[in-house]
Amino acid sequence: MKIHEYQARQLLREYGAPVSEDAVVTAAQEAGEAAARFGPCVVKAQIHSGGRGKAGGVRPAKSPREAREAAQALLGARLVTAQTGPAGRLVRRLLVTGAVKVEKEYYLSVVMDGARACPVIVASAEGGTEIEETAREHPERIAQIPVSPTEGFKRYEGLRAAHLLGLTGGSAEELVGLLEAMVRLFLEKDCSLVEINPLALTADGRLECLDAKITFDDNALFRHPEIARLRDPDEEDPKERRAAEYGLSYISLDGDIGCLVNGAGLAMATMDIIRHFGGSPANFLDVGGGATAEKVKAAFEILLSDGGVRAIFVNIFGGIMQCDVIAEGVAAAAAELGVSVPLVVRLEGTNAEKGKEILARSGLAVIPAADMADGARRAVEAAAQTERRAGSR
Repeated sequence: MKIHEYQARQLLREYGAPVSEDAVVTAAQEAGEAAARFGPCVVKAQIHSGGRGKAGGVRPAKSPREAREAAQALLGARLVTAQTGPAGRLVRRLLVTGAVKVEKEYYLSVVMDGARACPVIVASAEGGTEIEETAREHPERIAQIPVSPTEGFKRYEGLRAAHLLGLTGGSAEELVGLLEAMVRLFLEKDCSLVEINPLALTADGRLECLDAKITFDDNALFRHPEIARLRDPDEEDPKERRAAEYGLSYISLDGDIGCLVNGAGLAMATMDIIRHFGGSPANFLDVGGGATAEKVKAAFEILLSDGGVRAIFVNIFGGIMQCDVIAEGVAAAAAELGVSVPLVVRLEGTNAEKGKEILARSGLAVIPAADMADGARRAVEAAAQTERRAGSR
């Protein structure tokens, strides 16, 4: 789960991190009032996306008038970044922070490393908007320091990070304290990422968190109702939100072949084989091994609600999941909503023949697949034909 920058700043502040006063506003007049308190300031769009600065979503203001003008330009606009896609994200609120005289910018984060099976402190002396380029072109400039998930942060780990960043004296001690707070937050709140970029060394020698990003492990949210309440439904894909209500694992992608699969591994393999045959998956969708006909129906409805889908590939290998349950859910959804795109179905395993009979009786124009590769190939061909027909109208 993602949260906004202003929420991440507040959490870091509660853990003792050096985060300055700020104001969250939803109107231009409020931005001007905040600027009157802070003096020279920065007006920042609050959406769930990185790259806001490069997209014009972070604007300096020297006066209340400039802050109001920046707010007027941003509020209600759609901000398009490298992470939002061409549709962008609607800006509903802004964060106003006081301007800081920065001597140097650093990158700092705590992230879970699956290979090491532990959190890792990631630090670089080259923070700011170009950190992605640094990671890509000069990975040796980014240090990684593993942290024990059971013993927590150790002072020497912070001192090592300070040395790698070139910080000494009071600044090094500040960094140790900041990292202790970040690791504690990471572990106590079941985070998957706690990131500060940039971390600023100010003109008077202090460290200050200028931007913050925190994400949480969805599987641990039941332990943290106070974190779950920070969710912003407006920033989430409506299809993903609905899927979560039914306990479905669904992620929207930018392709045109809808996928309904049982099992995460098979779902990933399905996306790979669609790519292999030149197609592009519209989603990741795992209905799980114990899905009911109702959940399958909901999953199929979510696929049909995606206007970009040109074909659907149902790829089921029935073990615990029974193929007839899948067929019942698909048939029920199709009867209620109709299916206007080609439907390719591969059923194999438990009750496969029964499932095929249910689909045959449903009246659906199913394109049967002999195996997974055959199904992917047929889905790619069907999607291309749908696209051609749409283009000829």
